[in-house]
Amino acid sequence: MSTSTDQPVFTLHRGTLPLLISIPHVGTQIPDDIAATMNPVAMRTDDCDWHLDRLYAFAQRMGASMLIPTYARYVIDLNRPPDGANLYPGQDTTGLLPVDTFDKAPLYRDGHLPDEAEVARRRDVYWKPYHDALSAEIAALKARHGHVLLWEAHSIRSHVPRFFEGRLPDFNFGTSNGESAGSGMGEALVEVVNRVGGGAFSAVANGRFKGGFITREYGVPKEGVHAVQLELSQVTYMDEVFPYGFDEGLAAGVGRVIAAAVEEGLRRVV
Repeated sequence: MSTSTDQPVFTLHRGTLPLLISIPHVGTQIPDDIAATMNPVAMRTDDCDWHLDRLYAFAQRMGASMLIPTYARYVIDLNRPPDGANLYPGQDTTGLLPVDTFDKAPLYRDGHLPDEAEVARRRDVYWKPYHDALSAEIAALKARHGHVLLWEAHSIRSHVPRFFEGRLPDFNFGTSNGESAGSGMGEALVEVVNRVGGGAFSAVANGRFKGGFITREYGVPKEGVHAVQLELSQVTYMDEVFPYGFDEGLAAGVGRVIAAAVEEGLRRVV
């Protein structure tokens, strides 16, 4: 989907709890000037973290702050470091400005790959405002409550051979191997999934997905900021085939489990 560049970079809903839900890959918009350099496949935004703002609507009702971007990860990936460094050395990943889809389809027309000047421009226009808002809201919540849970909400297709073999577990919690959140946080959240989900869902902590740039950069538990990433398998709540429909029945079930996990995470940082 394309649009003009006059859309806000993000929306921020401020809540009452020491809880911030960041959903950096839920955006679907691609500005017209960027879309003009891209192949048609880019307009499908296949690698979006589809419908997570809808799936996490419960969090806003319970009093969470929510930060939601407008633009697609194909414009710039908000969960990558500004220098584009690979967070998983030795493994295939997409970069700060992705040049292909998860299925390795080229995003850009021949001769239109972004140059360094374009990378810098998008970093200033799209990446920096999101991170400025993220930092400011974390600081405000910490000042008000003394501690914060930053919950990084992500989802991905259950089968992406480029990144992992076979089917991905349903719930993939990442705490940067225990460094971005309090001791035992990831394992405790796995236990919640097993208990509340009644065995219907698989769950792991710090497996293939250990947390991206945001989790690693902002989670400093000794300073009262605990960051958790949940990479959710999309098969648990939606149709993984284009046009990627939301499944109300599936979403209701998995949503209850996510809500219980968020509540447990919040309880452990208070």
